[in-house]
Amino acid sequence: MYTPAHFQETDTGQLHALIAGHPLGILCTHGPGGLDANHLPFELRAQEGRLGTLQAHVARSNPVWQELRSGDEVLVVFRAGDAYVSPQWYPSKQEQHRQVPTWNYRVVHARGRVTIRDDERFVRGLVGRMTRTHEADMPTPWKMSDSPREFIDTLLQSIVGIEIEITALEGKAKLSQNKEVRDIEGAGQALKARGAHAVGDAMLACAMAKQAGSQPGGQ
Repeated sequence: MYTPAHFQETDTGQLHALIAGHPLGILCTHGPGGLDANHLPFELRAQEGRLGTLQAHVARSNPVWQELRSGDEVLVVFRAGDAYVSPQWYPSKQEQHRQVPTWNYRVVHARGRVTIRDDERFVRGLVGRMTRTHEADMPTPWKMSDSPREFIDTLLQSIVGIEIEITALEGKAKLSQNKEVRDIEGAGQALKARGAHAVGDAMLACAMAKQAGSQPGGQ
Protein backbone atom coordinates (compact mmCIF):
# COMPACT_ATOMS: atom_id res chain seq x y z
CA MET A 1 0.00 0.00 0.00
CA TYR A 2 1.38 3.38 -0.98
CA THR A 3 1.47 5.50 2.17
CA PRO A 4 3.11 8.95 2.27
CA ALA A 5 4.64 9.72 5.67
CA HIS A 6 1.93 12.23 6.64
CA PHE A 7 -0.78 9.56 6.18
CA GLN A 8 1.00 6.78 8.10
CA GLU A 9 -0.47 5.34 11.30
CA THR A 10 2.11 3.24 13.12
CA ASP A 11 0.71 3.00 16.64
CA THR A 12 -0.29 -0.63 17.23
CA GLY A 13 -2.96 0.35 19.74
CA GLN A 14 -4.63 2.66 17.20
CA LEU A 15 -4.46 -0.01 14.50
CA HIS A 16 -5.98 -2.58 16.85
CA ALA A 17 -8.72 -0.10 17.77
CA LEU A 18 -9.66 0.35 14.12
CA ILE A 19 -9.83 -3.42 13.59
CA ALA A 20 -11.91 -3.98 16.71
CA GLY A 21 -14.27 -1.15 15.79
CA HIS A 22 -14.67 -2.28 12.16
CA PRO A 23 -14.24 -6.07 12.27
CA LEU A 24 -15.54 -6.91 8.79
CA GLY A 25 -12.30 -7.58 6.93
CA ILE A 26 -11.41 -8.62 3.40
CA LEU A 27 -9.35 -11.82 3.47
CA CYS A 28 -7.09 -11.74 0.40
CA THR A 29 -5.53 -15.03 -0.66
CA HIS A 30 -3.66 -16.49 -3.61
CA GLY A 31 -4.23 -20.23 -3.83
CA PRO A 32 -4.32 -22.78 -6.65
CA GLY A 33 -7.47 -21.13 -8.00
CA GLY A 34 -5.77 -17.75 -8.22
CA LEU A 35 -6.53 -14.54 -6.37
CA ASP A 36 -9.54 -14.59 -4.06
CA ALA A 37 -11.18 -12.18 -1.60
CA ASN A 38 -13.64 -13.13 1.13
CA HIS A 39 -15.50 -10.67 3.35
CA LEU A 40 -15.47 -12.01 6.90
CA PRO A 41 -16.08 -10.67 10.41
CA PHE A 42 -12.93 -11.19 12.48
CA GLU A 43 -12.22 -11.38 16.18
CA LEU A 44 -8.99 -9.65 17.16
CA ARG A 45 -7.11 -11.30 20.01
CA ALA A 46 -4.72 -8.45 20.62
CA GLN A 47 -2.64 -10.10 23.35
CA GLU A 48 -1.82 -13.25 21.36
CA GLY A 49 1.42 -13.15 19.39
CA ARG A 50 3.67 -10.18 18.73
CA LEU A 51 1.02 -8.12 16.92
CA GLY A 52 -2.14 -10.03 17.77
CA THR A 53 -4.12 -12.84 16.19
CA LEU A 54 -7.21 -12.75 13.97
CA GLN A 55 -9.87 -15.44 14.08
CA ALA A 56 -12.81 -16.03 11.76
CA HIS A 57 -14.87 -18.81 10.25
CA VAL A 58 -16.04 -19.68 6.75
CA ALA A 59 -18.70 -21.97 5.37
CA ARG A 60 -17.44 -25.51 4.86
CA SER A 61 -18.65 -25.18 1.27
CA ASN A 62 -16.33 -22.18 0.73
CA PRO A 63 -13.27 -23.53 -1.14
CA VAL A 64 -10.92 -20.97 0.44
CA TRP A 65 -10.15 -23.11 3.47
CA GLN A 66 -9.18 -26.08 1.27
CA GLU A 67 -7.09 -23.99 -1.11
CA LEU A 68 -5.11 -22.53 1.79
CA ARG A 69 -2.49 -24.50 3.65
CA SER A 70 -1.48 -23.78 7.21
CA GLY A 71 1.51 -21.45 7.08
CA ASP A 72 0.43 -19.63 3.91
CA GLU A 73 0.73 -15.85 3.96
CA VAL A 74 -2.52 -13.89 3.69
CA LEU A 75 -3.61 -10.26 3.81
CA VAL A 76 -6.67 -8.92 5.62
CA VAL A 77 -7.90 -5.38 4.88
CA PHE A 78 -10.02 -3.44 7.38
CA ARG A 79 -11.67 -0.13 6.47
CA ALA A 80 -13.11 2.50 8.81
CA GLY A 81 -15.16 4.66 6.48
CA ASP A 82 -14.43 6.66 3.35
CA ALA A 83 -15.78 9.82 1.75
CA TYR A 84 -15.40 12.06 -1.29
CA VAL A 85 -13.95 15.47 -0.44
CA SER A 86 -14.89 18.47 -2.58
CA PRO A 87 -12.36 21.31 -3.00
CA GLN A 88 -15.29 23.68 -2.41
CA TRP A 89 -15.09 22.79 1.29
CA TYR A 90 -11.58 24.20 1.69
CA PRO A 91 -11.60 27.90 2.68
CA SER A 92 -8.25 28.36 0.93
CA LYS A 93 -9.81 27.29 -2.38
CA GLN A 94 -12.02 30.36 -2.35
CA GLU A 95 -8.91 32.54 -2.08
CA GLN A 96 -6.37 30.79 -4.28
CA HIS A 97 -8.38 28.31 -6.41
CA ARG A 98 -5.55 25.79 -6.09
CA GLN A 99 -7.36 22.76 -4.64
CA VAL A 100 -8.69 19.61 -6.30
CA PRO A 101 -11.09 16.81 -5.26
CA THR A 102 -9.83 13.84 -3.26
CA TRP A 103 -11.10 10.79 -1.38
CA ASN A 104 -10.36 10.32 2.32
CA TYR A 105 -10.38 7.05 4.28
CA ARG A 106 -8.83 5.02 7.08
CA VAL A 107 -7.58 1.48 6.53
CA VAL A 108 -5.44 -1.19 8.16
CA HIS A 109 -3.64 -3.97 6.28
CA ALA A 110 -2.84 -7.00 8.42
CA ARG A 111 -0.45 -9.57 6.96
CA GLY A 112 -0.03 -12.91 8.62
CA ARG A 113 0.35 -16.68 8.54
CA VAL A 114 -2.86 -18.67 8.40
CA THR A 115 -3.78 -21.84 10.28
CA ILE A 116 -6.88 -23.79 9.27
CA ARG A 117 -8.85 -24.81 12.38
CA ASP A 118 -11.29 -27.55 11.38
CA ASP A 119 -12.09 -28.02 15.03
CA GLU A 120 -15.58 -27.95 16.57
CA ARG A 121 -14.30 -26.68 19.92
CA PHE A 122 -12.47 -23.79 18.22
CA VAL A 123 -15.46 -22.65 16.14
CA ARG A 124 -17.88 -23.05 19.05
CA GLY A 125 -15.72 -20.81 21.24
CA LEU A 126 -15.26 -18.28 18.44
CA VAL A 127 -18.96 -18.06 17.61
CA GLY A 128 -19.82 -17.76 21.29
CA ARG A 129 -17.36 -14.90 21.88
CA MET A 130 -18.32 -13.01 18.74
CA THR A 131 -22.00 -13.36 19.55
CA ARG A 132 -21.49 -11.96 23.05
CA THR A 133 -19.47 -9.06 21.65
CA HIS A 134 -21.91 -8.01 18.94
CA GLU A 135 -25.11 -8.70 20.92
CA ALA A 136 -23.86 -6.80 23.98
CA ASP A 137 -25.75 -3.59 23.21
CA MET A 138 -29.02 -5.29 22.19
CA PRO A 139 -32.04 -4.82 24.50
CA THR A 140 -32.32 -8.63 24.74
CA PRO A 141 -29.02 -10.17 23.62
CA TRP A 142 -29.30 -13.39 21.64
CA LYS A 143 -27.19 -16.27 22.92
CA MET A 144 -26.39 -19.67 21.50
CA SER A 145 -28.46 -21.42 24.18
CA ASP A 146 -31.59 -19.70 22.81
CA SER A 147 -31.62 -22.31 20.04
CA PRO A 148 -31.91 -26.11 20.42
CA ARG A 149 -28.49 -27.66 20.98
CA GLU A 150 -28.85 -30.05 18.03
CA PHE A 151 -29.61 -27.09 15.74
CA ILE A 152 -26.48 -25.23 16.87
CA ASP A 153 -24.38 -28.40 16.68
CA THR A 154 -25.46 -28.92 13.06
CA LEU A 155 -24.60 -25.34 12.12
CA LEU A 156 -21.18 -25.53 13.80
CA GLN A 157 -20.39 -28.62 11.75
CA SER A 158 -20.99 -26.58 8.60
CA ILE A 159 -18.24 -24.01 9.30
CA VAL A 160 -14.44 -24.13 9.49
CA GLY A 161 -12.21 -21.88 11.58
CA ILE A 162 -9.39 -19.69 10.30
CA GLU A 163 -6.68 -18.27 12.54
CA ILE A 164 -4.11 -15.71 11.39
CA GLU A 165 -1.03 -14.79 13.37
CA ILE A 166 -0.38 -11.16 12.42
CA THR A 167 3.20 -10.63 11.26
CA ALA A 168 2.88 -7.05 10.00
CA LEU A 169 0.42 -4.18 10.47
CA GLU A 170 0.24 -1.22 8.10
CA GLY A 171 -2.11 1.68 8.71
CA LYS A 172 -3.12 4.58 6.51
CA ALA A 173 -5.32 7.47 7.60
CA LYS A 174 -5.83 9.81 4.65
CA LEU A 175 -7.52 12.77 6.32
CA SER A 176 -6.10 15.80 4.49
CA GLN A 177 -3.23 16.07 6.99
CA ASN A 178 -1.22 17.77 4.22
CA LYS A 179 -3.70 20.69 4.21
CA GLU A 180 -4.03 23.76 6.41
CA VAL A 181 -5.92 23.33 9.67
CA ARG A 182 -8.79 25.51 8.42
CA ASP A 183 -9.12 23.36 5.30
CA ILE A 184 -9.19 20.13 7.30
CA GLU A 185 -11.82 21.62 9.58
CA GLY A 186 -13.91 22.96 6.69
CA ALA A 187 -13.98 19.61 4.92
CA GLY A 188 -14.58 17.72 8.16
CA GLN A 189 -17.58 19.87 9.05
CA ALA A 190 -18.98 19.53 5.52
CA LEU A 191 -18.70 15.75 5.68
CA LYS A 192 -20.47 15.64 9.04
CA ALA A 193 -23.27 17.80 7.64
CA ARG A 194 -23.66 15.23 4.83
CA GLY A 195 -23.81 12.33 7.31
CA ALA A 196 -20.25 11.06 6.77
CA HIS A 197 -19.51 11.18 10.50
CA ALA A 198 -16.76 8.55 10.60
CA VAL A 199 -14.42 10.44 8.28
CA GLY A 200 -15.67 13.90 9.31
CA ASP A 201 -15.05 13.29 13.02
CA ALA A 202 -11.63 11.80 12.29
CA MET A 203 -10.69 14.86 10.23
CA LEU A 204 -11.79 17.25 12.98
CA ALA A 205 -9.74 15.29 15.53
CA CYS A 206 -6.80 15.46 13.12
CA ALA A 207 -7.21 19.24 12.77
CA MET A 208 -7.23 19.67 16.56
CA ALA A 209 -4.09 17.56 16.90
CA LYS A 210 -2.33 19.45 14.12
CA GLN A 211 -3.24 22.77 15.71
CA ALA A 212 -1.87 21.52 19.02
CA GLY A 213 1.40 20.63 17.36
CA SER A 214 1.05 16.88 16.83
CA GLN A 215 -0.18 15.03 13.79
CA PRO A 216 -1.52 11.51 14.46
CA GLY A 217 -3.07 9.38 11.80
CA GLY A 218 -6.57 10.47 12.64
CA GLN A 219 -7.75 8.85 15.87
